[in-house]
Amino acid sequence: MNLPNKLTISRIILVPLICAAMAIPTEAKYVSCVLFILAAITDYADGHLARSRGLITDFGKFLDPIADKLLVICPMIILIQLGRYPAWMCAVTVARELTVSGFRLLAALKDRVIAADKLGKYKTTFQMLSVISMLLIGSGSFLFIPLILNWISLLLCVISGGMYLFINRDILATENTQTTPEEKDP
Repeated sequence: MNLPNKLTISRIILVPLICAAMAIPTEAKYVSCVLFILAAITDYADGHLARSRGLITDFGKFLDPIADKLLVICPMIILIQLGRYPAWMCAVTVARELTVSGFRLLAALKDRVIAADKLGKYKTTFQMLSVISMLLIGSGSFLFIPLILNWISLLLCVISGGMYLFINRDILATENTQTTPEEKDP
């Protein structure tokens, strides 16, 4: 278990703590925001360390996107409950993430590991910025900031998901395991 993979696991461990702090109706929102930012930094750090030190593993390629999805989607769900995030936006995000994860599982069955691409990384960055803005800006004249970040992250979510499916469409190719009558020995 290398350091980048440990950072990925730490991000997953932080998710329930972030959500618990978000659910407390006090100034704990700042605690949740600090924990979220810390977790977001681990996302950057694990990728940077893995690439710069040659520590890229299949485990990391597989688990890192899952950690990112948990880090973004779980707080979004809490934000829906708090009335700060539209449920339909979360539904689109969850649908995209489940579809991409399904493709990754199909790829794994074919002994392929597909790492996240640049557009997916931008999507994750904007989702994280969106969550941070919603945690910090509850009401007031700065509400346009979360709104803009929400729309940018949703647009990147849909576009990157569509491109991911298109680029990796060969994963859906089925193997013909049945023989035709012409293939049978006479």
